[in-house]
Amino acid sequence: MLKIRSRCNLACDYCIIYEHADQTWRRQPHAMSQETLRQTARRVAEHAARHGLSSVRIVLHGGEPLLAGHGGIALIARTVREIVQEAGAEAEFTVQTNGTLLRTRMLDTLAEHGIRVGVSVDGDRTTHDAHRRTPAGRGSYGRVMAGLSLLADDYPQLYAGLLCTVDPVWDPVAVYESLLPTRPPQIDFLLPHAHWGARPPQPPGAYGRWLAAVFDRWAGAPRKETTVRILDELLHTVLGGRSRLDWVGITRTVSVFVEADGSIHHNDTLRTGYDGASVSGLDVFRHSFDEVLLHPGFAARQAGERALADQCRRCPELSVCGGGEYGHRFRPGVGYRSPTVYCEDMLLLVGHIRRWLARSTEQS
Repeated sequence: MLKIRSRCNLACDYCIIYEHADQTWRRQPHAMSQETLRQTARRVAEHAARHGLSSVRIVLHGGEPLLAGHGGIALIARTVREIVQEAGAEAEFTVQTNGTLLRTRMLDTLAEHGIRVGVSVDGDRTTHDAHRRTPAGRGSYGRVMAGLSLLADDYPQLYAGLLCTVDPVWDPVAVYESLLPTRPPQIDFLLPHAHWGARPPQPPGAYGRWLAAVFDRWAGAPRKETTVRILDELLHTVLGGRSRLDWVGITRTVSVFVEADGSIHHNDTLRTGYDGASVSGLDVFRHSFDEVLLHPGFAARQAGERALADQCRRCPELSVCGGGEYGHRFRPGVGYRSPTVYCEDMLLLVGHIRRWLARSTEQS
């Protein structure tokens, strides 16, 4: 994850970067320098060569990464791709954007460099603008949908999917159906980032019931309308498969976040915990990515069941839930060895999926 910009043109009230305990973004330069970019690319190339990787996945992130402008995005893609290709690997790019800067010239640049696009949108105008507003307090829905419609209609080959943060205040089926007109290849429903010291806005169970209602609408459609990643992965894991997400099942994936100054941070979900929670003390100038894997904080993400609370290890749904998102396990004074703050929601949702499968089996 390359944080090519550390600032944003929106002020979403739940933002994991700006609105939680970890405020290290304030000490970041606004933009990643060319020197830092090149050194990061060299570290990626070094890692690819050492491990015989034929491809690497890079997400351009922020802040709002498209604040780099079409020229900046082109320079970043060329720089990284050329350095990584010297190691015999290909760089595959995605950009995660709020969608407000998706215009024809920007999309032409993204197409030229093969950069796929994920867009954050929270439903229809009312649900979206309740949280995703400009610094002046105006809604962003109109600008987002203008860019998203252009992406879906004229550049479908770039369309990676949608990211939607769950708010149980709103009707789940209406939110899900409002996302379908742009024909998203995938929807990610994210639980609001929270932990035991800063609990979710709605009571336990509300999020599980909301997602269960989406599951019924999604699974009950006469044809598959889109992939809903959390539901697909839970369904796959309930049936005995292995999850590809690090917040479902027992997984050992690690995402490395390189900040605008070249410092290496843990996953952004840790930012809810305390100021500096995401800081590793490593950086691309002094440390390789192999050294990152040996860092205790990153190694904990690789420890599987051993990193989980005793309550989780005794749970019959351990193989499906996997303890939930790592950052959601934080408990002040204890650390990350607690169940997810969404434990009740996850158990409710998994139980709902199991009952749906049982009914489907009986009917067949």
